[in-house]
Amino acid sequence: MKIVVTSLFGLESLIREDLELAGYDPSDIKVSDGVVTLDIPDSEVSLAGNVARVNMWVRRGERVLFEIGSFRAEAFEELFDEASKLPWNDYIPAGYAFTVNGYSRKSKLFGISACQSLIKKAAVKSLCRARNLGDNGIISEDRSKGVVDIRFGIVNDIVSVMIDTSGDGLHKRGYRPLTHEAPIRETLASGMVSLSRYKPFGYEAMADPFCGSGTILIEAALMACNSAPGKNRHFAYESLPYIGEKARLRAVEETLDEEDMTPPDDCYYFGSDIDPKAVADAKKNAQSAGVGGFIKFSTADAFTRTPESLKTITGYDRQLVITNPPYGGRLMTPEEADEIYRGIASTYLTAEGKCRKGIRLSVISPDDTFERACGHKADKRTKLYNGNIKCQLNNYFKL
Repeated sequence: MKIVVTSLFGLESLIREDLELAGYDPSDIKVSDGVVTLDIPDSEVSLAGNVARVNMWVRRGERVLFEIGSFRAEAFEELFDEASKLPWNDYIPAGYAFTVNGYSRKSKLFGISACQSLIKKAAVKSLCRARNLGDNGIISEDRSKGVVDIRFGIVNDIVSVMIDTSGDGLHKRGYRPLTHEAPIRETLASGMVSLSRYKPFGYEAMADPFCGSGTILIEAALMACNSAPGKNRHFAYESLPYIGEKARLRAVEETLDEEDMTPPDDCYYFGSDIDPKAVADAKKNAQSAGVGGFIKFSTADAFTRTPESLKTITGYDRQLVITNPPYGGRLMTPEEADEIYRGIASTYLTAEGKCRKGIRLSVISPDDTFERACGHKADKRTKLYNGNIKCQLNNYFKL
């Protein structure tokens, strides 16, 4: 059995880490651009258990699918014939509606709508035969009974046909309503924390002076207490009779043995924002996520959060300042965004572009806009995507 986890570009290696932490053998995990695949050995095949576990524990993935078949196809006729051979009746319950979506890269078949139509027709043909309805039979689809979301990917003329088990993207953890103007995805926020090499409960606090809805700090705290990212939400697989809701309940029970939600005595996580409503929302989101006791929030201008003030607030000599400031073209003009970038740099970096004493700095920005605005090259940079925006995580750590 093959489980497929889709990814924002740049986070694939972190999904590998998620799977390894969930107990999977590194040799069974394969990483490629935008996709991480997990091969489950035959001796361990349990579709329900593995689908539920991966959905529950993958922090940086976008959605989880399982593959029902793959084949080579360079022409539409081949696509239809090979898709007709797949065991559709095993995965589409009688009466369920089903949709087909997908993509094609570096392949002779590139007409997505035509591929969707042919795969749907192939599935109908296969279902009619399996249910003794004849080649001209009609398959009843009732969305009130359930919907099976079929996904295909065509890469280098190899077609992979999968079923989505997540439903809503995995970045929707269940703790944050969409009230903030430009929230960062939870999956990306979690990735930023790992890429900044933050070690929880050490000798370094984490601060976000543009905290918005609090996502970066909340994700860091959830990681610190080993709380499963999917614990407080539901998944599409629960409506599939061959997986079901019991699989999720068993996965939730497993998480309770792994987490420690006891708040620390010290202030390891601190966030502030100039918008009082954003701070109020961040506090609510942290409480909803179960980490309200881990994070302190306050309303303040970001540039008043100097290294000295952060040291006073957190009680630590070392701070990781990690943030997602407003982008030019997103909430303000590029010129206004550049001014903020220069303010961040002057607050936490020296005139030579080195970190001020006790500071590490991680800032995400579209491409290299932060580096260009402040005039200092990052010590380490990682290409990422925030939704459809090509971004760069700028890490400064040299003194």
